[in-house]
Amino acid sequence: MTASYAPGIPPAPVVIDHDSDPVQSDTPVADPLALAREWLPGPGEDRLLMTVSTIGLDGLPDARTTMLSDFDGERFFFHTDADSRKAAELAADPGVALTILWPGFTRQLVVQGTASRSSRAESDEAYRRRSPYLQQLAWQNTPAFAQLPLAERRARWDEFLRAHGGAGDPSFTPPASWAGFAVTPHRLVFWVSNPLAASRRIAYTRDADSWTLAALPG
Repeated sequence: MTASYAPGIPPAPVVIDHDSDPVQSDTPVADPLALAREWLPGPGEDRLLMTVSTIGLDGLPDARTTMLSDFDGERFFFHTDADSRKAAELAADPGVALTILWPGFTRQLVVQGTASRSSRAESDEAYRRRSPYLQQLAWQNTPAFAQLPLAERRARWDEFLRAHGGAGDPSFTPPASWAGFAVTPHRLVFWVSNPLAASRRIAYTRDADSWTLAALPG
């Protein structure tokens, strides 16, 4: 993995140098995965939020916001409850789109690809690196818990924390339903804002072992 979890204050808006930005360049980079690595947070930096879009079991689009857990240079990772709706949708149809929008509306990366379950060892390590709040959330963010009145949710949250000695402790392990997904992209679309001219997008589509590139209106 190339990045670690550090949930907290979102990254500051990116300052775009429009004279040298690779998306604005007359000769964009040939490897979109290298560009993604350049754009995405590095080790120890805050994670970005993204919209995960799937095909619902009713055949209609479905979407929700979650955290981009990691990028290993080839695949994009996120984690969720294996009993969640999105996990059921991905089991039925692994096609997925990830929309990552940078703070300040400065950059956007759309990833279209195929999701597969990541290894238990990887998902356990990802859980270990999550914030104490997100570790506990993985245990209690259930449909049954969501039905409770606010006062009872707060009481049960505090009770769980006391009973387990505090989330964040090395012995605090993930629930059995904790699951990771790795998305292998077949298309990546990069966009940057441009106040000096009409912005544009650069789309890369996988063609066997190479990528084809197209410039699109922003």
